[in-house]
Amino acid sequence: MFYQFEDEITTIELEAINPHYITAGYVTLNEFSGIYDSFGFSRFAFDYCKSNAGFGSSVEIYDDYSFAVLNIKNAENVNENMDSLAVFIKKNLLIVVDISDNDCSVRDSFLNSLSRYSCINITLEKLLVGFLDDLIKKDKNAIKESEFEITKLEELVLKNKATDKFNFLLLNLKKEFLILRNSYEQLIDIVSSLEDNDNEIFEDDDLRYLSNFKDKVKRLREDIDMLRSSVSHLQDAYSSYLDLKTNHIMGVFTAVTTIFFPLTLVVGWYGMNFENMPELSWRFGYLFVIIVSILVVSVLTIIMKKRKWL
Repeated sequence: MFYQFEDEITTIELEAINPHYITAGYVTLNEFSGIYDSFGFSRFAFDYCKSNAGFGSSVEIYDDYSFAVLNIKNAENVNENMDSLAVFIKKNLLIVVDISDNDCSVRDSFLNSLSRYSCINITLEKLLVGFLDDLIKKDKNAIKESEFEITKLEELVLKNKATDKFNFLLLNLKKEFLILRNSYEQLIDIVSSLEDNDNEIFEDDDLRYLSNFKDKVKRLREDIDMLRSSVSHLQDAYSSYLDLKTNHIMGVFTAVTTIFFPLTLVVGWYGMNFENMPELSWRFGYLFVIIVSILVVSVLTIIMKKRKWL
């Protein structure tokens, strides 16, 4: 479906599009296959949309138009399938091609961008940036939620409540942040290429909208970098916690061994079976050895606890 910005936004048929007015269209890939040549787009551009879906975002610049394939990750759930779309930009024309949009979020972002600016103030740059901005509008809140999640994980480490799957959880977080960072990096590259305006599709005075949007994506990327750094520090803290826990266990074993070592000496002493050992023939010799052993163990245990070795 195509929309044209005249005195008001109106739906318009393909044949009735006036190139002097800003026009925006949202079509599926199948619909685009039958109309791309009507706008002067090449067969290569159409084939590229199909072949590059799901493999990363990219942009191509031609003399009279530009097109970009975008693969947008949902920052609230990075593990779900990404939305794939293509954006074709020509003088006074923006066409969004739905390649894969299972939750209709791309379509909703497109419709939201139509009402973002009035027909009097609308420009191609504003329309494009409004659409791209709506695609990532939830990312800031998603990143804040991730910050809270990392804080909760830090509390688990401090309270000694981290489970055996803690490291696996941290690795998953690092993977998700890396995917998001790559997505933002690709989006920055695309906007930078469009901002160069080599084919002079955009007005020079309005390129600032693209620049402002690029700065916004850069801030999101910096936030992701900060989260990745936090996860790395948390991983180091957890490793230190495991080392400390292991050292404590080894310390307890060492202390227990030290406590019972004198008993080994007693056993060895009385196991020598010399003829002149009065305790062997003494009536209370057995009881004496037991009492001595208990006293030695008790004294050493008290000393270990005072020094907090147990």
